Amino acid sequence: MAEVIRMPRMSDTMEEGVIVAWHKKVGDNVKSGDLLAEVETDKATMELESYQEGVLLYIGVDEGAAVQVNGILAIVGKKGEDYKPLLAEEKANDKEEAAEEKKTEEKEEAKPEPKQEEAKPEPKEPETSSADDSRLKISPLARKMAEDKGIDVNDLKGTGDDGRIVKRDVEQYQPTAKKAEGGAQQVVQLPKVVGEESYEEVTVSQMRKTIAKRLGESKFSAPHFYLTMEINMDKATAAREGLNAFSPVKISFNDLVLKAAAAALRRHPKVNSSWLGDKIRYNHHIHIGVAVAVEEGLLVPVIRFADNKGLSHIAAEVRELAGKAKDKKLQPAEMQGNTFTISNLGMFGIEEFTAIINPPDACILAIGGINKRLVMDDDGELRNELILKVTLSCDHRVVDGATGAQFLQTFKSLLEDPVRMLV
Repeated sequence: MAEVIRMPRMSDTMEEGVIVAWHKKVGDNVKSGDLLAEVETDKATMELESYQEGVLLYIGVDEGAAVQVNGILAIVGKKGEDYKPLLAEEKANDKEEAAEEKKTEEKEEAKPEPKQEEAKPEPKEPETSSADDSRLKISPLARKMAEDKGIDVNDLKGTGDDGRIVKRDVEQYQPTAKKAEGGAQQVVQLPKVVGEESYEEVTVSQMRKTIAKRLGESKFSAPHFYLTMEINMDKATAAREGLNAFSPVKISFNDLVLKAAAAALRRHPKVNSSWLGDKIRYNHHIHIGVAVAVEEGLLVPVIRFADNKGLSHIAAEVRELAGKAKDKKLQPAEMQGNTFTISNLGMFGIEEFTAIINPPDACILAIGGINKRLVMDDDGELRNELILKVTLSCDHRVVDGATGAQFLQTFKSLLEDPVRMLV
């Protein structure tokens, strides 16, 4: 008997998928586990495997087209089997379900609207014209075009009947520059066209749609506040150089930041939390999301149990996941479960910035670049010190100002004395 293949939910935030390519065509034999198609989700391009066996009888979505989760993709059955009654029945069921959902939504959202007084039309202001142009012979269209272009109609020369100014006179008008009154008039011809308007429209990708929706909801639903702190990175820089002399994987400043954040979260569990509407979840595990910029937007792979991992382990895992993100090979499981997020723009020369909280986290830490600053020490000697600026964005429903500040104090102390985070 023929079976319908529907669009599966390939990630927790997926609402629709785009068929990138079909790997089977109508009439091909299909076995369980065969690759049917590649699907672009909101997070990655993933492979769709068949769980049915038989012949591919019908394909309902073209390559490049989007389909909602649970939408009909294809039908697999016996060779020569009539699938049309099944298809018609499935589509009818989908329509009935959609109609029922719509009725339910309308009932819930239906509210009596207050009567509004009919707006009275405002009296139109009489059209006026200056004494200079009231007797000009000019068509209404030409006058309107001249007003829109900011052209004084007295500067126009009419080429219509009896010297009447018409549309083409406005279109062909070239402005002139004049000397001060009393001097000889000097006409300077200005170019008629100095540029050309152009634009390009690009279809929004599934990833960009999800970024817009989730971060929009976060920004406008979670009351953000921001805490900024300066951190001296002299000892952290020296420690990194010493660690890289022995580490099998190159350790970056971002790895040090991640390790320090994990250790600080262990001491301040209220920052490692989530708002769930009628309750707050305080996570006992520490899973840190690391924002990675890709061509189409932003992906956030997650370093799980970051507080239990060494710097070399963290460095290797971050590098591996960042590479997968840029190749769009991250799996949904590698982007889920974050309890805290770090966004680093220091490598782009950004000194400091504020980040939007990445749901379901209650906080996100924005990392700027490390810069030199000239300071005077206690002996009156001038010296350079390395300064890092960080900003913690907090959801005020969960984290108060003092809680966020205490977290940053611990985070600062760990980076300014990195040996403490290695113990």
